[in-house]
Amino acid sequence: MGSLRGLRQAAGSYFRLYERGASSSLRLSRNSDLKRINGYCAKPQESPKAPPYTYSHRVPLHKPTHWERKILVWSGRFKKEDEIPETVSFEMLDAAKNKIRVKVSYAMIALTVAGCIWMVIEGKKAVKRNESLTKLNLEKKARLREAAALKAKTE
Repeated sequence: MGSLRGLRQAAGSYFRLYERGASSSLRLSRNSDLKRINGYCAKPQESPKAPPYTYSHRVPLHKPTHWERKILVWSGRFKKEDEIPETVSFEMLDAAKNKIRVKVSYAMIALTVAGCIWMVIEGKKAVKRNESLTKLNLEKKARLREAAALKAKTE
């Protein structure tokens, strides 16, 4: 058991030394062929056009639709639709949409509270008129029975 552990440690240290030596003498260049560097500072060859896989640090832009322009104005990002540039960033558009979502949710909360208050007021008026759902349902069923009886007599 002890000899296996020693063998593993020796193999591990050997590979670490090998990797350290290999990484200093061999480097992977941009066009992925191996290049030998002998301790000198070597400049990588630059290609005339940038490779397609590199990421430019520019923010991708989007041409807003008519509806998105309205959202940008409603969110308060711009005063008028004329002030909106030809292209805007996706982040700006997302921020405006999120602001509108929050405003719509606040409006829905306010409408729900107003509807609840209105139902309470209507319920209190119904109590004053001595109306209840049970009474209204019984009257409706009585009318339906009378209508069914009249229909049965006429047939």
